[in-house]
Amino acid sequence: MSDNLNQYQNPLITRYASAEMSEVWSPQRKFSAWRRLWVALAEAEAELGLPITRQQIEQLKEHVDDIDFDAAGRYERRLRHDVMAHVYAYGDACPEARAIIHLGATSCFVTDNTDLLLLRESLRLVHGRVVAVIDALVRFARKYRDLPCLALTHMQPAQPTTVGKRACLWAYDLVLDLGEIEHRLAELKARGAKGTTGTQASFLRLFDGDHKKARRLEELVCRKIGFEESYAVTGQTYPRKIDSQVLAVLSGVAQSAHKAATDLRLLAHRKELEEPFEKEQIGSSAMAYKRNPMRSERICSLGRFVISLESSAAHTAATQWLERTLDDSANRRLVLPQAFLATDAVLLLYHNVAAGLVVYPKVIAAHLEAELPFMATENILMAAVAAGGDRQDLHERIRRHSQAAAAAVKQQGGRNDLLDRLAADEAFANVDLAAVLEPLQFTGRATQQVDEFIAQVVDPIRAKYPSVLDSDAAVNV
Repeated sequence: MSDNLNQYQNPLITRYASAEMSEVWSPQRKFSAWRRLWVALAEAEAELGLPITRQQIEQLKEHVDDIDFDAAGRYERRLRHDVMAHVYAYGDACPEARAIIHLGATSCFVTDNTDLLLLRESLRLVHGRVVAVIDALVRFARKYRDLPCLALTHMQPAQPTTVGKRACLWAYDLVLDLGEIEHRLAELKARGAKGTTGTQASFLRLFDGDHKKARRLEELVCRKIGFEESYAVTGQTYPRKIDSQVLAVLSGVAQSAHKAATDLRLLAHRKELEEPFEKEQIGSSAMAYKRNPMRSERICSLGRFVISLESSAAHTAATQWLERTLDDSANRRLVLPQAFLATDAVLLLYHNVAAGLVVYPKVIAAHLEAELPFMATENILMAAVAAGGDRQDLHERIRRHSQAAAAAVKQQGGRNDLLDRLAADEAFANVDLAAVLEPLQFTGRATQQVDEFIAQVVDPIRAKYPSVLDSDAAVNV
């Protein structure tokens, strides 16, 4: 935490996100990347015959990370240009190379290529977090694969499912998100060395009109910074459509987490499931008995923030004029890092919750028992017919008993006594009501679906990314 408590501090840094993600978007990482790009450019230009010496390149390499931020700040206040401020500060540290720093390049050579490097690194971090949450969820799903519970549609009782199957729904949303992240990572490219308006005119002049060398320069630079290729055409910037696509992926992750956290909050209200609750944790300053689902609430809060940022990237992509306009800059400085920091925080919280979920089987069974007699009436009817009863007479008896039981529940606040009413009716004397009411009979293939989902969908993910499952990250929960 900063020592200056008279200035605003970003909670994403001080409270929520990991040190890893914060470091990715730090000034040191950003401006060191600028310098690495200037090194890559100088190396590529030298390899293609421009008069740049090995000594100049070595001096640039020596000072990639030891940035004088105070000097850069002084230059920026005077020049009103952040890139040139750092060109000057780099030149001060590398006097022999001063003349060739940024040769032929526009500001977006360093700013945009760096942003793409940071987007890629951040997406990889998010990717690992998603894999870890999927793993935690399916571990929970396997454990409770065959614990029947009441499924709800329209927030009303529906057919039973299992606790494990419900967890698979949450995990599958993230599996779909994982595919989108992998697609975006595979499609991410460099902006490259395309000059001021994307025409490579400055580099073509440097190479005396040699188009082959201008093309080769871009290929070399891309490979030196770890990209196989660059975007086919650009204006001054890489297409801001890329930011919009990346933010859509983050929004998707946030949507999945928000949905699951909302479900957990509802289930906590029903006292069926709870998120982890520490021994000395306080749920309320006034109500000492409270066990508020504050982690799930925080997931929803941060997730909603990420979802809202998606529209900002979309508006930026839609409002870029011709080859570029600078009204994207301030917006992107806020949106890109904060979207990743908040997504990172959401996933760390989600993993913490998923890995420590507390289940209350007796409450789950009580809720199911309160509704199952109604859902079982068709099975009871068939069993009574098989025992020799008249189908139409039995149907009418069940209808009357069901309505009476429902009235007792809704009008008198009583329990569902349908089974007692049927047991007292001689028409059902030959029906083993306990056997007919065994809950797993009503969960269909839920248990098998859990097993199949893990084997067919999740285990291949685990096998593909085993190192992710061995990692750990600290989070303030």
